[in-house]
Amino acid sequence: MGKLTFAMNVSLDGYVAAPGDDLGWGVPSDELFQWWSDRVAATGLALYGRGLWETMSSHWPTADRRPGATPAEIEYARRWRDMPKAVFSSTHREVAGNARLVTGDAVTEIARLKADDDGPLDIGGATFAASAMRAGLIDEYVLVTAPVLVGGGTPFFTTLETWVNLTLTETRTFPGGVLLTRYETTR
Repeated sequence: MGKLTFAMNVSLDGYVAAPGDDLGWGVPSDELFQWWSDRVAATGLALYGRGLWETMSSHWPTADRRPGATPAEIEYARRWRDMPKAVFSSTHREVAGNARLVTGDAVTEIARLKADDDGPLDIGGATFAASAMRAGLIDEYVLVTAPVLVGGGTPFFTTLETWVNLTLTETRTFPGGVLLTRYETTR
């Protein structure tokens, strides 16, 4: 069975995006950017909701060909293009690159993918991940917490009907006071 991880940058007050989908507060250091790049390289299948797919697919397919692209951006772009992706959307008709479109029930399809795959699966996009969170499908939470309060926006966690017990498995600090915490779901 595949291990499903929900990992995103998050503000100290719990948001993945500030009001207006502003992500300007989450610019990573070189070290953190490399950590994200290594994570992309190790992902067996990335599950994207429509919103995060639109953000990522509008930039990374050609980011390595942009003037001034750094070696780290070139590497990340290549890794992102190579990473298999499943895009969950009821509005898109097709997706490009190394991605396939999923239009059925998200929870049913995520459970099937976990059962059929023994590799690492990542789920991205807080709104999309909320359905998997409520269904108890997420095995690991990775919060990359920036020392900023944004006051509102898109929350990392959704409202749950029952508690989810977690076990802390890793902490790591990055430049700028960014703290990575990794928790496994206790079953």
